[in-house]
Amino acid sequence: MSEQQSIPDPALTTLVGLAAYTELAAFGLLAARSVDAPDLVARQTLATAAGEALSRQERLLDLVDAPGPEGSGGAGAAATMAPFDGALADFDARTTPSGWAEGLLKSVVGLGVAQDLCRELAAGLPGGAAGFVAAVGEPRPDDPATAVLAGAAAADGVLASRLALWGRRVVGEALGLVPVLLAAHPPLAALAARARAASDDGGASAQAWLVSRLTAEHTRRMDRLGLAA
Repeated sequence: MSEQQSIPDPALTTLVGLAAYTELAAFGLLAARSVDAPDLVARQTLATAAGEALSRQERLLDLVDAPGPEGSGGAGAAATMAPFDGALADFDARTTPSGWAEGLLKSVVGLGVAQDLCRELAAGLPGGAAGFVAAVGEPRPDDPATAVLAGAAAADGVLASRLALWGRRVVGEALGLVPVLLAAHPPLAALAARARAASDDGGASAQAWLVSRLTAEHTRRMDRLGLAA
């Protein structure tokens, strides 16, 4: 059993709950976009990406000894994620896509911001950052969903322009979740303060520092998509 498992850490448990819930949401969105993808290659690629989200979720849950569905019928996973059940409801309500491409961009951008938030907060863990980042992984330039969406945008300039505008709306709503999550979950706010203190970056507050870091990563994500941030 790892150190994270043998020594319960409320901050780690809370962060894993958020990250695991995010991966579950990513699975749902990617699986849905796989069903209505325009061609077989895209359907298979997005189905594979959805499966990868569940694999990341299981690795995360292992950090707090809360096995995923294969290990415990989902009870341990559900208990860990329960504090965040419904946390994305407002985001979902405010970002209803008008088509398949917008739905996929919502997954890539919106949930990408949530994943980036978890990585940034992990820097505040007392010795647990390495294990957390290893479980969730670093941002991937070759992410399958990004590749599918970048190809669609490159093939249609009108679609690319529309997606660039949609991406700005989605990221605005996603960043708006940051203060809500920090206020509702004190262990996350404490992680943000510790991560900010350990960083050489500027920022008037932990929240401002986080938003700045997330915005910068969003710009890089949009560049990978070939879209203007």
